[in-house]
Amino acid sequence: MHLIISCSLNPNSKSRIMADYANEVYCKNVKLIDLQKLQMPLCDGKSCYDDPIVNILKREIQKASSVLLAGPIYNYDLNAASKNLIELTGSAWNDRLVGFICAAGGKTSYMSPMILANSLMLDFRCIIIPRFVYADKSCFTNGNISDDVKKRIKELVDASIDLSKSFIKK
Repeated sequence: MHLIISCSLNPNSKSRIMADYANEVYCKNVKLIDLQKLQMPLCDGKSCYDDPIVNILKREIQKASSVLLAGPIYNYDLNAASKNLIELTGSAWNDRLVGFICAAGGKTSYMSPMILANSLMLDFRCIIIPRFVYADKSCFTNGNISDDVKKRIKELVDASIDLSKSFIKK
């Protein structure tokens, strides 16, 4: 099973639109989790790890063949909900295949996913799909994704499927 996690908490999220499209492209053997619909605790380094939602998320991440994180870029980084998710679920990320779908207001924060990618690689030995989708506001018209971004999402989904076939998890 492939997993897409929409990390935006904004009801008008562009990254969620892209996550929904990725979900359509996978067609089967995929699960979409929307953090906006969950009451996730903030990581407090203590009791948060016993939260039932956190345990469900851990299990979903552990059984996924690949995980696509879809989220907004704020202040040259993925949003706080993305980082909170990783802090809460910790070792569930060990040896995962991970890709990124990002929405940002402008073109200048293109390299922002690398901050989280580096953390996932170093802390959890994740394999980062060497292709990610970054779209700024010019890639959307009336809530619709441009054809170029749709093509890049399809390429990312195809890469996650292909790589997951040869990726052996411990």
